[in-house]
Amino acid sequence: MNQDIRWQQRFRNYDQAFLRLREAVEKPYLNELERNGLIQRFEFTLELAWKTLKDFLEEKGFAFKPSPKDTIRLAQQSTYILCAQELIDGLEIRNMLSYDYSGEKFENAEPRLRQDVFPALKQLHSFFLKELQSSPTQNDDASKH
Repeated sequence: MNQDIRWQQRFRNYDQAFLRLREAVEKPYLNELERNGLIQRFEFTLELAWKTLKDFLEEKGFAFKPSPKDTIRLAQQSTYILCAQELIDGLEIRNMLSYDYSGEKFENAEPRLRQDVFPALKQLHSFFLKELQSSPTQNDDASKH
């Protein structure tokens, strides 16, 4: 049996990124440096989220165009997740923030990031933890959460 399942390997990175993002999101007030850190953690976590989902779906035998939005939509159509729109909104926020040099767009997007996108990333994180725990190649890392 192959012990190195790709989505599980990538989940380890997503897990770490998610925990760092959670740490930043839990701070109610951020100075400019902390805000920049939150944006960086958000972008990194979102990227790992959809790529872990892509690897998971491929492991399940799905063949599809591996773009972020298509991956997320397929995961919801296949009833693995229920938060596709929030994750897609997160992709749009990420793209918008990539060109935000004044910080103005972040201030407008911050409530959505905290109230909609972060809970969707949390839901996805929980989904992967459950999948990892029920997997025949269960990793001891799953018991740490």
